[in-house]
Amino acid sequence: MNLHIILTRPIPKAGLDMLTGTGRYKIELHKENKIPTREQMTSYVKSADAIISLLTEVFDESIICEAGDRLKIIANYAVGYDNIDVKAATAKGIAVTNTPDIMTQTVAEHALALMVAAARRVAEGDRYIRANKYKQWEPELLLGPELFGKTLGIVGTGRIGSLMAHLCYHGLGMKIIYHDIEKNIDLERATHAYQVSLNQLYESADVISLHVPLLPTTRHLINASALRKMKRNAIVINTSRGPVIEEKALIKALKDKEIFAAGLDVFEFEPKVVAALKKMPNIVMTPHTASATHEARDGMARMAATNVTAALGGKLPPNLVNKELAEKFQEGITGS
Repeated sequence: MNLHIILTRPIPKAGLDMLTGTGRYKIELHKENKIPTREQMTSYVKSADAIISLLTEVFDESIICEAGDRLKIIANYAVGYDNIDVKAATAKGIAVTNTPDIMTQTVAEHALALMVAAARRVAEGDRYIRANKYKQWEPELLLGPELFGKTLGIVGTGRIGSLMAHLCYHGLGMKIIYHDIEKNIDLERATHAYQVSLNQLYESADVISLHVPLLPTTRHLINASALRKMKRNAIVINTSRGPVIEEKALIKALKDKEIFAAGLDVFEFEPKVVAALKKMPNIVMTPHTASATHEARDGMARMAATNVTAALGGKLPPNLVNKELAEKFQEGITGS
């Protein structure tokens, strides 16, 4: 009997071809291009040998506990994996994998794009022209801050945050400060960055770019208190996870001009975007498309497929999140 792989939603052909080309697997694709229901998810964990999921599919403890002995891996088509209860998966002997590295350049480029668009009011200018308001050149039309030589505050200096710092330091001559739980010596050497407390970063940065995972400690990291500490010309950029920002507080800060602008690719109640955000003129928004390049999405698909084929072959998946299971795969034991 062929091993059964379920895809909760379509992935690019580059990854799908890796699975279908072997003839070893029965591939089942979720029939609707929308998030599966809890009932469907429960059915999938009971019947599959492997699942390739998107970050919108929530595998909480109650769903994972329904998994049968067949399920060997949940391969998340994303860098983050906060949609999966990793502890529960580990207890069941189910590997959890993600797709790191491949998105680093793409997401950092997008964070840079949001920063420039917010500072130079690109979206506002586009709407202004489309509304037929542009009648003549004016000295004070849609003024915004220059970025060259300003201070960039990076919160989280992993791969993406570090590359964002490199792009801004080498491309725009920006001064780099950062906050992280550990000192980033490589970043300091390459960009003359220096580590500061969160409060120092809020108070000193002209641009604050968020690059942290969603954890209890990072939920609502940007709240009313944090926003009050920022400069009035500050720009907040978020390409990490929506709930890192308390949107109610952000909306008030933008409305009251406590900060200059924001650029968001992710949202607190995603996929819902609250109506008040849509009405703010001083915000640039994209629909969670920071990784939306052909190169990145194809690479993610190939990486997810590689993780699945490794796990189903009794080998160590290259991007194993729950490292506690590494020994089991090295011994060729893929079940619980």
